[in-house]
Amino acid sequence: MPAFALTLAIAFALAVLVVALPWILEALRRPMNERARGDAPGALAQLSAGNTHYQWHGPRSTRILVLVHGLSSSSWVFTGLIRGLLAMRYRVLTYDLYGRGFSDRPREPQTLEFHARQLGELLDSLGVQVPVTLMGYSMGGAIAATFAADEPDRVERLILLASAGASYTPGRLLRVARDRGRLGNWLWGLLGGWQLMRAAKADAAKPTAIEELPRKMRRELRRRGYLAAILSSERHALDCSLKAVHREIGAMYIPTLAIWGDKDTVIPISALGDFAAWNRQARQEVIEGADHAMPHTHPKQVLAAIREFLREVPE
Repeated sequence: MPAFALTLAIAFALAVLVVALPWILEALRRPMNERARGDAPGALAQLSAGNTHYQWHGPRSTRILVLVHGLSSSSWVFTGLIRGLLAMRYRVLTYDLYGRGFSDRPREPQTLEFHARQLGELLDSLGVQVPVTLMGYSMGGAIAATFAADEPDRVERLILLASAGASYTPGRLLRVARDRGRLGNWLWGLLGGWQLMRAAKADAAKPTAIEELPRKMRRELRRRGYLAAILSSERHALDCSLKAVHREIGAMYIPTLAIWGDKDTVIPISALGDFAAWNRQARQEVIEGADHAMPHTHPKQVLAAIREFLREVPE
């Protein structure tokens, strides 16, 4: 074969490999199945879109606090808060959103309604009949607010940590992937894992309550469907304002606490102003020096704000 033809063939083969690489990497990841869940704590609930992994913390009680995590973490993001919440006499329920942690990976679009339906079905499956306190972090705040507006009789209080639904600034790679259709799918499949590991290592360099944070993120990235779930939620759950939702929550007088970090660049402090205009009944707290990793970098300050809120809004 002439040298030019050989060079052309090699170049073509490399181009095909680069194009196919995200799908090759995804095929090499482990599916979420019984074997992958071998060391999972807690239990599974079979819901309409698949298995949901959940865990109860603390003794049985009618005072229930449900924690809803955000876009790229799973329930381990609340590690630094659970003990303090138990001390407030709550029984705490954590669970993994679809596509994260030990939950299944359904392929339907991950809208806020999709996520809120998972929460409602989980409470039904566990026989939770009493109103609960909902705490949502980042995208989890948008999910919790959507659920509270749709089913206010099931929500006693609402606690929002750096909640999405007002101002929101995703990372550059995720923003480009969100807006570029199939090209975005390829780009996120190729570089998304690298970007998330980079962010996890940066968070691990801060004072954090999460042990071995990069290892936890690496474990997420080894599971099939994780990157696709993040991109789906970015496109379908984080692309809209929740102005109407929060106005409805305010009109129904659901006691609400919103906690913000003054160094947060993902959900900037400017969101506080929008939120205050939408729900004038809500209490707002700002944690100095906290960025978007607030739940695990500033757990004592978060718990102090929650404790004060509960004192002011007793049962």
